[in-house]
Amino acid sequence: MPGKKNLIRELSIAYNTEIAGYMFYSAAAEMVEDRRGKNLFSHLANEEFDHIRVISRISEGLRSGSEPIAYDLALKESALKEKGAPIFPKENELIKRLTTNQTDLNAVKIGIESEEAAVDFYSNLLKDANSPEEKVFLTKILEMEKGHLKMLRWESESLIKTGFWSGYMEYSVEKEID
Repeated sequence: MPGKKNLIRELSIAYNTEIAGYMFYSAAAEMVEDRRGKNLFSHLANEEFDHIRVISRISEGLRSGSEPIAYDLALKESALKEKGAPIFPKENELIKRLTTNQTDLNAVKIGIESEEAAVDFYSNLLKDANSPEEKVFLTKILEMEKGHLKMLRWESESLIKTGFWSGYMEYSVEKEID
């Protein structure tokens, strides 16, 4: 990364993307019918809100001349303590896509696409990170986004009945035949 100005710009993009993700997951938690899906989307919304808090705090520090700080410290020091995104975008493409096809599977597919893009975004930022602090902070968020992607893929497998939920067999083809 050529410098702090570029990191601040990239974190601004991340901040807005995390807000869109938070709003989408909150809406999906309300819309889906599957109990596990509701829990999953609520969990993801909470983690996206934490990402908003962390990115906001780190960006604020960078603007004042500080180096990036650890994820946990940024979360603790964030001024955004209450639930709810601080800024609501005028239009959220993810929610728009969800409302045109309100199925559990569509919600999961949109979430998977969103998380794949987040993994790519944070992977690229990490490749260009200059300081150890940047690398630690970006690695933490990247690993969380990879975890989100894994959970959504498990939910997709559950919904399309491949037989597994979170790595555990839900049913057996052999038992179904008997």
